[in-house]
Amino acid sequence: MTITITQVDAFTDQPFRGNPAAVCILPTAPDESWMQAVAREMNLSETAFLVPRGDGFNLRWFTPAAEVDLCGHATLASAHVLWERGYLPPDAAARFHTKSGLLTCRKQGDWIEMDFPAEPAQPVDPPPALVEALGVQPVYTGQNRMDFLVELDSEETVRQLRPNFSRLADLPCRGVIVTGRAASGPYDFVSRFFAPNVGVNEDPVTGSAHCCLGPYWQTRLGKTEFLAYQASPRGGVVRVQIHGDRVILGGQAVTVLKGELV
Repeated sequence: MTITITQVDAFTDQPFRGNPAAVCILPTAPDESWMQAVAREMNLSETAFLVPRGDGFNLRWFTPAAEVDLCGHATLASAHVLWERGYLPPDAAARFHTKSGLLTCRKQGDWIEMDFPAEPAQPVDPPPALVEALGVQPVYTGQNRMDFLVELDSEETVRQLRPNFSRLADLPCRGVIVTGRAASGPYDFVSRFFAPNVGVNEDPVTGSAHCCLGPYWQTRLGKTEFLAYQASPRGGVVRVQIHGDRVILGGQAVTVLKGELV
């Protein structure tokens, strides 16, 4: 039996930009060790595994090293594949049952909007290991159930940051979100995301991080809609809207590769 696997660049409208994710649609739930092995073989920041259920799909995400509880770009890629391959009509919502609850996606022209839970951070004192690993002094440090959030003094500092990944891997978290106010339009803020604990030194574009960034910048800027840029070498654009305890993330996606697992 061959299984189709599709590679999608998410949070971009151009091939070889944004964040690549592999999407694998399966008839029944596979063994967890098999999914981890496939993710390791694909060697992307995330591989998504979908299994149909009555009102949608079960969805799980794996990095090359571990399963994660929430992933934005691989959810965006999954919805893109479901519409592109005809699993869903264009006007139907994609419904995903995940470890972070029900996530839904809808097409809005060339964009896909994802309804995710807000993941606000609470202020904490910056751990000395975090400051040492980043090599800069934070303006603000917070933490949610997954990540540390660090605001730096400028967009330039965010872009020029060269963290010590081995030191970051010692921190008790999934990853570290680093952000700063954008120096000029059209973006409101920029960010980067480092997650060596789950096998991803720097993630190109991280939807789940914006579930934390959105509430944070809502407080800082006094608004509820943002255009954000993740300033990794590949780069990517994320629309962010805050609706109470939910965050609507908008992005585009393009298929770059289709293959078969044999």
